[in-house]
Amino acid sequence: MQLALRDLNQGPYLTKVLAYGQSEEKLSQEELSQIKSKAVLMSLKLADKFYNKHKMHLLEQAAHDVIGVVSLGLISLTGDEPAISLPLLKDPNGVVKCFQKGWSLLTQASSLNTAKSLYGDVSQSLLEKVSSPPDMDEWQGWQSYQDALDEHKRQQAISALLTEFYLSSDHDPLDCLNLEAVLAEAVLYRTLFAGSGVRQDLKKRLGKIELDDAWFDSDYLMVQTDQALAKLPQHLADTIRQDLSKHYTQGLLRTLHFAKGYRELQMQGASPEKLERFEHKEGLSGLLGWPQYLDF
Repeated sequence: MQLALRDLNQGPYLTKVLAYGQSEEKLSQEELSQIKSKAVLMSLKLADKFYNKHKMHLLEQAAHDVIGVVSLGLISLTGDEPAISLPLLKDPNGVVKCFQKGWSLLTQASSLNTAKSLYGDVSQSLLEKVSSPPDMDEWQGWQSYQDALDEHKRQQAISALLTEFYLSSDHDPLDCLNLEAVLAEAVLYRTLFAGSGVRQDLKKRLGKIELDDAWFDSDYLMVQTDQALAKLPQHLADTIRQDLSKHYTQGLLRTLHFAKGYRELQMQGASPEKLERFEHKEGLSGLLGWPQYLDF
């Protein structure tokens, strides 16, 4: 199995650490051989477990998968400083520990992915991004994992918002809901209807309430947002805060002004077609938190 097939600055982290150990004369040939033997054994086990009925002949692919997963685990356990990472690799069980850690990270980041995977609990597409085939221009495994983990956290936060604030909490991650928009709809609905849970009736109920001038204030809307987030676990609230754009309150305020115009048309007896045209025109610019459901 070949561990170094590209520029070290572009290759997987495992190759960087091994090259560092050799160049600094901190890794003997015997130690290098032991590390490679462990990696080969891990590749055989991976191929036997996941490829035996599909592509057992692709042992080389399993090797690239192992290199990527070990690199991921090694960075997680030691950081990306080769001098600190090398001692762990030299440990008799270092490669196994790194692989187990990397696989655990991939499992966590894949846990909300509903698609069936050849690799059990690990997303196939994510593992392909973490893998290290030599024809890849640059190994982006760590960044790919971070991106997947961020998306996992966003999906968790969306599920929590739906459970806490929506009448129906059913959520398919494939719906690709926007975290900021889900929060904004909850805050908008709670503002308009005194903290009520979100139902698909905002447009119908809008004409039956009076809009308070106090609502049309960015600071007020941020207070309402903070009160909503306080109902969620701290780590999910933090995820949501980090995901909010700097124009969040301005966008929510714009949607409130749109709701005011929508209500005025309702009060004037506008036809459903006219209301739909008004909504469609404004919606093209992106109304934050305005419900997208259809009225039947």
